[in-house]
Amino acid sequence: MNVAAPSVNIPDVAYKGVIALAHHAGARHWIPATSGNFSVRLDGEHCAITASGGDKGTLTAGGIIRAPINGPAHPRASAEAPLHCLMYRLAPAIGAVAHVHAQTGVLASLHLAQNGRVRLEGLEMLKALQGVQTHQTCIDVPVFDNDQDMEALALRVESRLKTEGLGWGLLVAGHGLYAWGRDVQETLRHLDAFDYLFSLVLKMKGMPA
Repeated sequence: MNVAAPSVNIPDVAYKGVIALAHHAGARHWIPATSGNFSVRLDGEHCAITASGGDKGTLTAGGIIRAPINGPAHPRASAEAPLHCLMYRLAPAIGAVAHVHAQTGVLASLHLAQNGRVRLEGLEMLKALQGVQTHQTCIDVPVFDNDQDMEALALRVESRLKTEGLGWGLLVAGHGLYAWGRDVQETLRHLDAFDYLFSLVLKMKGMPA
């Protein structure tokens, strides 16, 4: 239950942004049980992010904390917060990050990955991703092995993304999708686009999605 009092250090617009991400994912059954994490950048040093536990599909302001992007973790932070903070450190333009356990992403990470990536190409919906102007392109979504040590996973993600480029999402095998954008609305669009693209490619491969 999200019973803690809202933080006075988080602007109302940030609360609304995190809640919008969480409720969008909940309505699509992408965050069963207490899964998923959602965050919005506050400034260069802090983000508003969902606290550990609780049903994010019914998230309220009490389930959102102000967490440092650098430095020691907030005591209520989820174990998965390091990946959110990493994205904010890697790119000042990133304004929101979402992590969901949608079945399409999990299945794609397990059944479509080759050489540590899922390739999406030749599909019109690729143009929903920021900067993509034509379906005549390909996007490689990086896939990382799951790890209970999220700090170690964040280090692997950082090393690879610095080499290959950030893109707009990544998959953790058997776990789920992380997607981000310049703001909440763009992140919502990227979540929907990846879900559609993964579902379509799985069906094209003869797999239920």
